[in-house]
Amino acid sequence: MFLRRAVIAFGGSAFAVFASVAVGKSGDDSGFLCPPIIPGRWDWNWDCREPMSLINLKPLEGCTEKECKLQEWRGWGILGTRTAVVVMVLASSFNKLHAVFLSTGREQASLTGQHLALLASEGNKFSCIIYSSLTRSTETADIISKNLPDIKMCSSSLLHEGPPIRPVPAESKWIPDLSYFKDGPRIEAAFRKYILRADPEQTKDSYEIIVCHDNVIRYFVCRALQLPPEAWLRLPLYHGSITKLVIKPDDDVSLKMLGDAGFMPPGKLTGA
Repeated sequence: MFLRRAVIAFGGSAFAVFASVAVGKSGDDSGFLCPPIIPGRWDWNWDCREPMSLINLKPLEGCTEKECKLQEWRGWGILGTRTAVVVMVLASSFNKLHAVFLSTGREQASLTGQHLALLASEGNKFSCIIYSSLTRSTETADIISKNLPDIKMCSSSLLHEGPPIRPVPAESKWIPDLSYFKDGPRIEAAFRKYILRADPEQTKDSYEIIVCHDNVIRYFVCRALQLPPEAWLRLPLYHGSITKLVIKPDDDVSLKMLGDAGFMPPGKLTGA
């Protein structure tokens, strides 16, 4: 009780940080594993890459040239926009021994690859395909890559599927707190690694394809837009659909597509 009262005395924001870490085992706060979001207030340094935050200003204290230097550094190299095109994995069914990929799923991935190739021809010059190393995602990425030859491919276990945070409203199916405790930090780490503004040295726009699973994608969208991450379950997605997040140099983040599957025939849509 003493610790709780001491934290409250420092104000609401400090208590929110404490609560997100300490409540843990009981109530709707269990599984809350990412920084709290204050509604209506945009954090311009959400990825800790705001240019001025990367500069040690202490040596300029009392310097008459400080303002000139600040103006110079504010424009330091931040010319490139980073675009993450996130693809949901193809559909599959499962037998007792292993995942069996449906022909529909393969067709979905092929259609997605063709559409991404069309986007590439219109100026989206993709530099790499980053994919979850689980089987469904790996096969999806392989099929997509046939339409985008000579693009670097890289797998990541951070992008594996899992429950990122306890959703609000709650799921109809009960999931133990342990699942959120194990998978939540990993999915948050994936967000911090792959959804961020361009490096200061980047002067041209960049485009990356990320192939992963629906829970991960939905969580990425909520975090990138600084929406309550507990809302992730409210965003249904089709298999093979495309979600496009654009992160500009000034750290303005916009959602250009969410689960776009308009390039697929209606009979091929599954998942949402």
